[in-house]
Amino acid sequence: MTNLSKRLENKVCLITGAANGIGFATAQKFSNEGALSIICDMNQEQVDAAVKAIVDAGGRAEGYVLNVTDRASIDLVVAALMARHGRIDVLINNAGITKDARLVNMTEQQFDAVIDVNLKGVFNCTQAVVPHMLKAGKGSIVSASSVVGLYGNFGQTNYAATKFGVIGMTMTWARELGPKGIRVNAVCPGFVETGILATIPEEVLKGMQERSWLRRLGQPEELANVYAFLASDESSYINGIALEASGGISL
Repeated sequence: MTNLSKRLENKVCLITGAANGIGFATAQKFSNEGALSIICDMNQEQVDAAVKAIVDAGGRAEGYVLNVTDRASIDLVVAALMARHGRIDVLINNAGITKDARLVNMTEQQFDAVIDVNLKGVFNCTQAVVPHMLKAGKGSIVSASSVVGLYGNFGQTNYAATKFGVIGMTMTWARELGPKGIRVNAVCPGFVETGILATIPEEVLKGMQERSWLRRLGQPEELANVYAFLASDESSYINGIALEASGGISL
């Protein structure tokens, strides 16, 4: 019988964008479920603080500075993990950015920056990790899409393109890797209360809440629960889905 309190017992879980927001909540959740959370992010001080918070709470975590747009950076982290632990059981492609503007105002730099992080970054990390999962004959990959990747959103041409793309890659990889024992899924969060919303006006936040049939924003911990389910063996027959976790805004 599955031990629900430790559903990720002893799994080595690499999480990108894990120093704050949904990524950090996911690292906390995974460590509570018995995993070794590998916290990867851009800023050394933030990575160190995130690792310390988890270790101080009795969990297990290691931190690495990683830029998902820099393949050499990714390869170094993956090599270090393989040398230290011999495996990577779970990859959570969580890192992402926004640079919003209407189509007529969006610069090429804004478009390219979001594509590089949110789309190519997922490709980079997955391609670096998958050979090791193939050798092991197992693994779980979960990537962050968005409801914007299902329905689009005003002022987010670049972001929507990446999140639609993540779903396409997820379904493709699920076909390619499923027969090899590797499951690949995506999560499509709705509006979640993280630092990324800090600059949004109160009336806009209220509108976001009203679009959810739960009449509130999501919490990072609620998305972490979804990641934990898809990463764990409890979802062993789930492959190639884009799971919406939005409070029902599509209803």
